[in-house]
Amino acid sequence: MQIHVPAATADALVLAERPTWALLLIAVLAIAALLLLIIKLRVHAFFALIIISVLTALAAGIGVGDVIGVVIAGFSTTVGNVALLVGFGAVLGRLVEISGGAQVLADAMLRRFGEKRAPLALAVASLFYAFPIFLDAGFIVMLPIIYTVARRLGGSFMLYVLPSIGAFLMMHALTPPHPGPTAAATVMGADVGMVVLIALLVGLPTWYLAGYRLSLIIAKRYPNMPVPNLLGQANLDEDTPRPGFWTIIFVLLLPLVLIFFNTLFTTLEADGAVDAENGLFQISRLIGNTPVALLIATLFAMYLLYIRPRRGSGKVGGALEDLVDNSLAPVCSIILITGAGGAFGRVLTETGIGSTIAGGLDAMGLPVILAGFLVAVAFRVAQGSATVAATTAGSIMAPAVVELGLSGIALAAIVVAISAGSITFSHVNDSGFWLIGKFCGFDTLTTLKTWSVIATAIGFMAFALAWIVYALAA
Repeated sequence: MQIHVPAATADALVLAERPTWALLLIAVLAIAALLLLIIKLRVHAFFALIIISVLTALAAGIGVGDVIGVVIAGFSTTVGNVALLVGFGAVLGRLVEISGGAQVLADAMLRRFGEKRAPLALAVASLFYAFPIFLDAGFIVMLPIIYTVARRLGGSFMLYVLPSIGAFLMMHALTPPHPGPTAAATVMGADVGMVVLIALLVGLPTWYLAGYRLSLIIAKRYPNMPVPNLLGQANLDEDTPRPGFWTIIFVLLLPLVLIFFNTLFTTLEADGAVDAENGLFQISRLIGNTPVALLIATLFAMYLLYIRPRRGSGKVGGALEDLVDNSLAPVCSIILITGAGGAFGRVLTETGIGSTIAGGLDAMGLPVILAGFLVAVAFRVAQGSATVAATTAGSIMAPAVVELGLSGIALAAIVVAISAGSITFSHVNDSGFWLIGKFCGFDTLTTLKTWSVIATAIGFMAFALAWIVYALAA
């Protein structure tokens, strides 16, 4: 059955005029209703976003016959971009996990750093591992390594686990292909390669100061914290040889290299340094496009981490297909939420609410980067999910960004600022709060004093650095 989607442009819509105060009131009520549905009524974010998108469109004056077309246009455009990124990223992360590559990476870096720098070694290993894999899965896989190192070297468990937590938080909060920053970049029309570049520029010093150094300071307050009697065992095939250290490094860095390759030549072409018909520029547009870069890296990972070590063992067969299925299943909800966020953003754009918000921000003298950060913080505190906070804040701010004509580095900095806001003030309504606390053996108060403090410090420092980048670029 074919679904006809009307063109979702201002010229094609039947749009009743609304005064400025009415549009602002509709936007405020829409956000309040969204929070009410998600927090109080426990409606799934996907359903809540779609429901509010439809009601907002009707309230703002979009004709009844055009509402569904606008919602579908926003949803499909967003999902078309995000689904590939999140899907390939999830499979790549699972391949690194199941092959034992995460443990190989951590063990090798521990040997290189030495026992005295074990916390730094674990944090750096977590940085690499956290690039393609979601925080919850990645942290659980790293836990057996952290337990082992802590038991072998002695001292407080906090000294080893908190630096790793800081690394995972920074990467998960700021860098694509993680769903929050990826969704925010997509709904705001930012170049994902540029977002990765700015996220790393902002994120690495943020990780070192707010993630690593702050973790060591907090750990001193818990000198006798024991190692939990929990086993975060990875589901590994012990009969299959583990991949080499440089194989893992190659697989994890390959997508970043390809994305940067595209960003470099795109910048050179925009500056007139290379011609649009340049062969390397054309190649970079293909292999450096983020979904293709992740696809290439995932195919390499399938062969290097899964197929090659099992050749001749009869263990490949349909097992790889099952692995991919198991990797993709958990991310379906994330993809749907992201698409619904795109639909909400499209409604705000088509109704003119975005222009009104941009004008209001300008009149208030509130910079758009600060507004985006504060909106993300509000959603994070209210409903807990960093992904929903970044997606929704990006959707709300996208029309204002378009109205202000921002692009390139400035737009990427705003995406990073929104992502930073989405990780702050984690508390009891955040699933990650409980996951980290339980696996680390923390009580609720200890989790608030460790995980929540580190997450908030990372959020505020990343925002401050992103604002500096924005000020220099704007």
